Amino acid sequence: MSIEKVRDHFRTLGREKDILEFPVSSATVELAAQAVGVIPARIAKTLSFLVDESCVLIVAAGDAKIDNSKYKAMFHIKAKMLTPEQVSDFTGHAVGGVCPFGNPEGVRTYLDVSLQRFNTVFPAAGSSNSAIELTCDELADYSHSLGWVDVCKGWQENL
Repeated sequence: MSIEKVRDHFRTLGREKDILEFPVSSATVELAAQAVGVIPARIAKTLSFLVDESCVLIVAAGDAKIDNSKYKAMFHIKAKMLTPEQVSDFTGHAVGGVCPFGNPEGVRTYLDVSLQRFNTVFPAAGSSNSAIELTCDELADYSHSLGWVDVCKGWQENL
């Protein structure tokens, strides 16, 4: 089970008890925001892309959308999202619970600057009814992010 991999990941950090599990679905930005009790923008959604036959995860604010031209400038390829089957194969997480934690080696994670306007954000924790509250620094550290990128649009209107 994917949430168990994430729980193991956070256990090594002494944070496993900080994982929130809900009696309702948090599989979409809107549902997660309702479950947590925050605005949708504070949900740190994890988007999965195929780059050079491997998986790249972009964690972005809930109100952000991929900007194709920025993405192509960063990764030198057109943005191509993974199919639900590919997501599960590459990450071990099902759509709705994809997160930047507990992923197999070779999965590359980047964080979009759209998250930096918040003190804390809520990424999923490996299931379609879980999340964890983290600062952006914690998210960068715990996800083993390769860095901050600017590949999204649409969120600037909400500043």
